[in-house]
Amino acid sequence: MRKWQAGWPWGLLSGPAPSEPSIAARLAPTESLARMEALTNLYQEMMKNADPRMQGYPLMGSPVLMTSILLTYVYFVLSLGPRIMANRKPFQLRGFMIVYNFSLVALSLYIVYEMVRVAWLFLFSKFIELIDTVIFILRKKDGQVTFLHVFHHSVLPWSWWWGVKVAPGGMGSFHAMINSSVHVVMYLYYGLSALGPVAQPYLWWKKHMTAIQLIQFVLVSLHISQYYFMPSCNYQYPIIIHLIWMYGTIFFVLFSNFWYQSYTKGKRLPRALQQNGAPAIAKVKAN
Repeated sequence: MRKWQAGWPWGLLSGPAPSEPSIAARLAPTESLARMEALTNLYQEMMKNADPRMQGYPLMGSPVLMTSILLTYVYFVLSLGPRIMANRKPFQLRGFMIVYNFSLVALSLYIVYEMVRVAWLFLFSKFIELIDTVIFILRKKDGQVTFLHVFHHSVLPWSWWWGVKVAPGGMGSFHAMINSSVHVVMYLYYGLSALGPVAQPYLWWKKHMTAIQLIQFVLVSLHISQYYFMPSCNYQYPIIIHLIWMYGTIFFVLFSNFWYQSYTKGKRLPRALQQNGAPAIAKVKAN
């Protein structure tokens, strides 16, 4: 402070006199830096201890590319895609959907057959399945792009990337096997639906799709829960176990609510919410 200002009342001259920053204000940057350093150290440790067998596979070098793909996916399905299609006629995509759905049937069957040896392939299939939502957008079925759908399609690949990177195989493989088994049934249904009226007589089992999904979540949660009753288990990163348990439990609750609203209370989604020629109630997926 200049000497000639020393005698002036600060409230009259230029507002209140400056005060010393509080202890909390001084500590805040330090705590933030400490958290960032802890996250950086955790990331470096996970990359250092990553399974070397995964290094040469596409998308597995670092999390940057896969995160960019998923952020682009979310932006496209929630913003860019609907704006592009706003003044355009919906695409039919019938031929593409037939090839796409039956290809995923074959891929899921292969994953079930190989199980542990194809941890990366299971992860990669999650990125292929992002096309589900792109089909919704191009066919202007925007009502199918729900929070549950987008959340699942974006968060699951992201979390599985870390699991495959640092701990492929092991207890997480059961989840992949069950999920791929469900996909064999689901994409078979979607592929047959895409064939049109010729396949409709064979689609009587669509009402069982939600039940199959609920059974999946129960099996996944029960299987992974054994970890919590083991006297000792040297699983590399227990957080992967916790994520799988949370995934099974949360989606069981969400799909139970869907079952209750659709079957117990007798409510139905609007007829307009359809894909592959099938009612939307059969299209909600666990993946």
